[in-house]
Amino acid sequence: MAATTVANNVQWLGETARSVPKSKAGRVTLVETVMVCLTRTLALATLGALVLTAPAVAQVEPERCPRFVAWNEAPIPASLNVAALQEGEVRLTFIGHASFYIESPLGVTAVTDYSASTRPPTIPDIVTMNRAHISHYTNNPDPGIRYVLRGWGEDDVPAKHDVTVDDVWIRNVTTNVRGGFGTSATLQRDQNSMFVFEVSGLCIAHLGHLHHTLTPAHLAALGRIDVVLAPVDGGYTLNVNDMITVLKQINAPLIIPMHYFGTASLQRFVTNLSEDFAVETNPLPVVTLSRATLPRVQTLLIVPEG
Repeated sequence: MAATTVANNVQWLGETARSVPKSKAGRVTLVETVMVCLTRTLALATLGALVLTAPAVAQVEPERCPRFVAWNEAPIPASLNVAALQEGEVRLTFIGHASFYIESPLGVTAVTDYSASTRPPTIPDIVTMNRAHISHYTNNPDPGIRYVLRGWGEDDVPAKHDVTVDDVWIRNVTTNVRGGFGTSATLQRDQNSMFVFEVSGLCIAHLGHLHHTLTPAHLAALGRIDVVLAPVDGGYTLNVNDMITVLKQINAPLIIPMHYFGTASLQRFVTNLSEDFAVETNPLPVVTLSRATLPRVQTLLIVPEG
């Protein structure tokens, strides 16, 4: 190792000597060579010190669902076909009751409140379930489903989900189930989950079988929500006025109603909405959304069951 270092230094000294401008006599003196070597060595040392003392570049993970202002005065457009999704889009199909089929640009699929009666035509990658009623869960999900996310915990431990599948991130916020639902005649804490799907820059919250208005802790855990899938039956979940309160609490630009029983219960909810809410109707059970399609004011988009 020492011999190699000496040889390298000798070679470098020779190259340095050849690069030093010659004197008028055509010779390079030892003093000239040494002075050039010292100058170059000092320059290299200074450069090395600057590199070592420079601050490291922080590796900041981008926010998964970035906050933005994307108001649009135009009505919310509906997708009239099932063409491949573009980057920044997400497609929702209302299967029925409380189940939506969610598709991402990378082809990830999810079904909310998956049950034996509301299964999609294809096996999804992810399903979420709640157990206030049998129409919101199943004990026998298709074995081909990669992720089965139950909204209830076991042994008094709340369910906790934080799952990323390609371009979709799913997490949950637990709420309580009142007596007479689920598995008990008394209050059951943390036995319902509001699931949040973050995809294509949109935060979509499915409220599940919500039985009470939200606390500041719930709202903080939800974060900014862009699209709410809300039960509007007015009885089995929340009464109409309390559900409207929840929608104002969340303050999402777009609301898609679910969990209603015929046009009468849906119309009762719509009638009680204040003038602060706009109401639109989509012609098909399929709608493609993006950041650009978010409305300026809170809008209820009625999507027919598939």
